[in-house]
Amino acid sequence: MSTTWQEEAAAETRAGGRISDRFIVDKVRTAVLTQRLPPGTRLPEVALGEIFGVSRSVVRKALTRLAADHVVSQQPNQVARVRAPSIEETRETFAARRLVEGEVAALLAGRLDSALLEDIAMRVAHEAEAHARGDETSRIEYSLAIHHLLAEHSPNRVLGAMLTDLILRTSIVIALYKRAGLASCYLPQDHPALLERLREGHAEGARQCIHDHLQALEGLLDLRTRETRIDLMAILGQRESATD
Repeated sequence: MSTTWQEEAAAETRAGGRISDRFIVDKVRTAVLTQRLPPGTRLPEVALGEIFGVSRSVVRKALTRLAADHVVSQQPNQVARVRAPSIEETRETFAARRLVEGEVAALLAGRLDSALLEDIAMRVAHEAEAHARGDETSRIEYSLAIHHLLAEHSPNRVLGAMLTDLILRTSIVIALYKRAGLASCYLPQDHPALLERLREGHAEGARQCIHDHLQALEGLLDLRTRETRIDLMAILGQRESATD
């Protein structure tokens, strides 16, 4: 079994290793994806440096990477914040992903070999298992892995690259704006249905599965502004709990 970044980072910390910008990027991204850092949360360089015990230059590298991944917003001479996409941007992002991923799925229908189909099936099964045991972080990772496989093997490389970017954008939006009290955005029939359409070579069916899946996810969002007080140290400062 491969070692997760959380396990590697925790081992590094226990061994007295130096915290890297990658560790900070993954901690912040995971906190956003699991809804512990809501839209608009301030991420001051000094505070992050104190939390992780690193210099401001390491924090700046991490924030630059997070901005490139659309996780945070950075403006000159202003404190970085967790992104807060507008309603219009959110709708446009989902519309773009429906078009791009729908086309990629249609192109892949009937063209994936047995090994890749088995890989997708394994991830679909792991996603269901993670949901059943209440492990939302792992469920999200398996769900993303299914879609990233489609992007990686897209016959049209330009569409594949676009899809990779859109998967991350929509994942951040879902995490930021998932309805309060909704434990998971898991849609149990969607990925198995997509897998069957891909196996059957049903191009339009695969496209429709993607459209329906993304439409349902968009319907789970609550785009109203929320006011929340955040304790960054409590959320990001528990280095030893990185594998929790």
